[in-house]
Amino acid sequence: MKYEYSDYLIIGAGIIGLNIAIALTKKYPDATITLLDKELEVGLHSSGRNSGVLHAGFYYTTDSLKARFTREGNAAMRAFCHAHNLPINEAGKVVVATNAEEDATLETLMERGRTNGVELSWLTQAELKARHPEADTYRRALFSPTTATVDPAQVTQTFAQVARERGVTIRLACGYQKRLGDDAIETACGVLRFKHLINAAGLYADHIAHDFGCGERYTILPFKGIYLKDPTNRSGLSTNIYPVPNLANPFLGVHFTLAVDGAAKIGPTAIPAFWRENYRGMERFDLRELMEVLGWEARLFLGNDFGFRSLAIEEARKYARSHLLSLARSLTPTLDLTPYDTWSAPGIRAQLLNTRTRELVQDFVVEHSGNTTHILNAVSPAFTASIPFAKWVVEALDYA
Repeated sequence: MKYEYSDYLIIGAGIIGLNIAIALTKKYPDATITLLDKELEVGLHSSGRNSGVLHAGFYYTTDSLKARFTREGNAAMRAFCHAHNLPINEAGKVVVATNAEEDATLETLMERGRTNGVELSWLTQAELKARHPEADTYRRALFSPTTATVDPAQVTQTFAQVARERGVTIRLACGYQKRLGDDAIETACGVLRFKHLINAAGLYADHIAHDFGCGERYTILPFKGIYLKDPTNRSGLSTNIYPVPNLANPFLGVHFTLAVDGAAKIGPTAIPAFWRENYRGMERFDLRELMEVLGWEARLFLGNDFGFRSLAIEEARKYARSHLLSLARSLTPTLDLTPYDTWSAPGIRAQLLNTRTRELVQDFVVEHSGNTTHILNAVSPAFTASIPFAKWVVEALDYA
């Protein structure tokens, strides 16, 4: 049997896989690099379906990989967009509080930002009103000038173009099927051999890792995110407006986002999905996945691990437009919410669950096994952090 060989074989043509491929071309210019994906286009899942927000990096604890790479990634991604003439909305962001307890959490965020080297400043209630009359806060708000928004699908496609120009072979409609020993896999386009395999498969990264004896204490728990849109920003939103987050979980709460296409958005939801690509109706239905995901969701619901029961109930309520608008109203008491009448295309967050501790994993997770590397948790802000994060993954190959 004839085998196709690559020095580096990457599974998953999303923002992480593409940037790993590009980083490999810079470190190993003579290496053969192949990037494969099961879809007909790059970035058709999380990379092309996220909010497009370039986060600043002040939410994350200083010892985390997220803190390490988000600030640098924000600057690198904005520079990439400017260099390639990609649209970017650099409207900044305000984080507002509704009570004294949330105001105290703002102080925690400011301290994290200072430690992480993120540019932040305080706005009094009067200063906030002068800049963004639609927003309201209790006493003060945090202002992040480096938060921006981009078109995530367009950015991902541009990275694919750069990868191809640098000699990366991108094989589409070429999904992973199974492991064949220590240096080969079977795919939809034949058997592929490798010196080193890098798994950046997003929603299916855990399944592939398990085939190589890696990440066995983890499973992916999918969460569905949907926004309610004002397609032409008739409401007049002037900046991205976020609530104070619950720092105990990885979700940032319902917020307002200014998209580069002129739309304003409220959301997202974080609704537990029933299978991994459960975007709409029975689309991409998989019975085995349904049983696997529902099994974990039932256990977490009954045990109420990390408050999953209340999270699931509250998130399900967001399917009602009236409830989603009521949550948004606390951030913008005077904004006309009538134009928010169009539901966005849904996205799925590939959230890693530690099955031993029954906790959602907050930070990025990368594990190695032999000549394979597995990106097990690359949720938000992985899009923002992708350039330096990918460089770090490639540098670590010397020690894997």
